[in-house]
Amino acid sequence: MRVIQLIGAAAFIVGLFTAVFAGIPWYVYHDPVLPWWLKTAVYLIMGGILVVLAAVGLEHRGAVEEAETVELDQKRPSVLMQNATDVPNHEIEEVLGLVRGHTIFAVSLGRDLSALMRLIPGGELVEYTDMMGEAREMAIHRMTLQAEQLGADAIINVRFVTTSVVTGAAELLAYGTAVRLTAGSRQS
Repeated sequence: MRVIQLIGAAAFIVGLFTAVFAGIPWYVYHDPVLPWWLKTAVYLIMGGILVVLAAVGLEHRGAVEEAETVELDQKRPSVLMQNATDVPNHEIEEVLGLVRGHTIFAVSLGRDLSALMRLIPGGELVEYTDMMGEAREMAIHRMTLQAEQLGADAIINVRFVTTSVVTGAAELLAYGTAVRLTAGSRQS
């Protein structure tokens, strides 16, 4: 799949480079009838975009199925999460270190266009709200799995960081400190 994406990207780049740096100057200074090489460059641009989109679509279908079966179908780890620096009514026996969960989520083009249309009347952009909710759950899940692998009973000082990657996509990082509670204070 990666090879198909690279071929499509290469066709797009060659077509774009030829159209912009050779085609536009030629068109400005010559006969307005498009030569064969400029038409070919335009077809390479369009064909490259289609090939990359098709490859990404096929890859996305497999990734969605894998994410649903691997991550979301697993039971939620039994690690207590707290955004304070301690766990009320519990004593910390050992600090195990930093744990984190990370994901980058994007909405589909259709949902992105739907969100843009919501800008006209105003109100909540539910497409992005849903996207961030899914990203948050994925990041929390990955963080708690990492804490569970360390043998943690709890994660303290849990924090979230978000960053916009591109329009319609956001990175979400969940992190905290994994700790082991004393035997008498562990959750049941």
